Amino acid sequence: MTKYREIIRLTSHGFTQRNIMASCGVAQKTVVKVQHRAKELNLEWPLDDSMTDIALGKILFPKSSKSTTEKRMPDYAYIRKELLRNGVSKKLLWTEYMEDCRLNGNEPLMYSQFCYYIQQDEQKRRATMHINRKPGEQVEVDWAGDPAHVIDPDTGEIINAYVFVGVMTYSQYVYAEAFIDEKQPAWIRAHVHMYQFFGGVAKILVPDNCKTAVIHNNNWNDQRINATYQEMAEHYGTAIIPARVRAPKDKPNAEGSVGNISTWIIAALRDEQFFSLAELNRVIRQKLEEFNKRLFQKKEGSRLELFRDEELPLLAPLPATSFELADWKQATVQFNYHISIDGMLYSVPYEYIKRKVDIRVTDATIEIFYDHNRIASHKRLHGRKGQYDTILEHMPEDHQKYLEWNGDRFRKWAERIGNNTYKVVDAILTSKRVEQQTYKGCMGLLKLADRYSVERLEAACEKALSYTATPSYKSIKNILTAGQDKSVNTDSETKPVNTQNKYGITRGADYYRR
Repeated sequence: MTKYREIIRLTSHGFTQRNIMASCGVAQKTVVKVQHRAKELNLEWPLDDSMTDIALGKILFPKSSKSTTEKRMPDYAYIRKELLRNGVSKKLLWTEYMEDCRLNGNEPLMYSQFCYYIQQDEQKRRATMHINRKPGEQVEVDWAGDPAHVIDPDTGEIINAYVFVGVMTYSQYVYAEAFIDEKQPAWIRAHVHMYQFFGGVAKILVPDNCKTAVIHNNNWNDQRINATYQEMAEHYGTAIIPARVRAPKDKPNAEGSVGNISTWIIAALRDEQFFSLAELNRVIRQKLEEFNKRLFQKKEGSRLELFRDEELPLLAPLPATSFELADWKQATVQFNYHISIDGMLYSVPYEYIKRKVDIRVTDATIEIFYDHNRIASHKRLHGRKGQYDTILEHMPEDHQKYLEWNGDRFRKWAERIGNNTYKVVDAILTSKRVEQQTYKGCMGLLKLADRYSVERLEAACEKALSYTATPSYKSIKNILTAGQDKSVNTDSETKPVNTQNKYGITRGADYYRR
């Protein structure tokens, strides 16, 4: 799916079409079309959360054409060979390609698409060239190949510590930090600390193709950035442009600095022992300061001077708050309109029962999304497993009415009928350890009053209390069904039925709100 939101976001931040192409994995023609249509429709960043890529696609291009991936692709080897011959042009080869597609029943590419794919093939085989980067434009990130080591003080076990390296492309100013693993939390924390160290944000972020950054990156049109990593980039207002697979020249400064860091920091510490990660990182920071202050061999100044004087003023300011690491999970909404996260249950609007939803989990919040739209948000529960956080609006109307009742309301309702009904309701409410477990029985009694009248319910309760001090809903129902309540002397010394309303209990709009 084309990343329409990301194209519009990056356009609003002033990124070039080439940078947007690389970050979003789309052709320049697509970027131009989206920018043009967004301008026509006055679509500007920030967009509402409801404007998903699917929704934007329908707005921008209501009648989208068939995907080019379904069309017949050119024979690149044949085209390269033919273009070497005198007088052969791309236009001629495209005409022949069109005729061959027609004869074989294939759908052809348009001429512009045909030329684009040929150009992409040519670029793969073209000699590399040095690209001058502007100050503050780009930072390259990677893990160092050689790990450092930490000794467990209790067991004496030697534990690997993996060093993250971030390099400003222009000045080659370096940040480094060690972590116990290379998993997602460490990867994200490394970036947060790196931006704090730099004191600003570069426009472009070039990572390696580790799974914490890129889920798959086969080519420009088959690229998927890790969801948490993309969220972090949006928080800092930067664009992720992953290096191509097996193409270290896409990030030469990171590759070179990784080697330098391995030599000047990791190797320099080979004879020292560290018994905690914090101790190791303190020494790494000292070595890092020395490394950045070291003078260049082939040009004047140092990495620190070049960064401070020419790059730092051009970096985008840090956001007001640091990025909060979030974990993304999937779950199916159960019939009780809740999803379970780490043993805690959170409500979702009942309309989404049996739908698969995406959940963003942080230390403080639980956010639930369907089709990229947030449908629920909760404070994260902690402590005893099995706790529920239920929002009233997420419940069906009949369930909401049920929740409106509590022990006091049931007692007041019973008291208006008669003393015996009050005693039975009170006995039911106190019969369970958790009062809510008895609400069903009390609701059952309420419905018996609807069916048989409040007078008969009061008589049945009197009858039941003559047998036991703790009658149940079932016993009251059996008395009414058998008509045993009719034998009760209504003139006995019980609290008389409330007859203030000569019409008894009638149904009205506020009946269930008493």
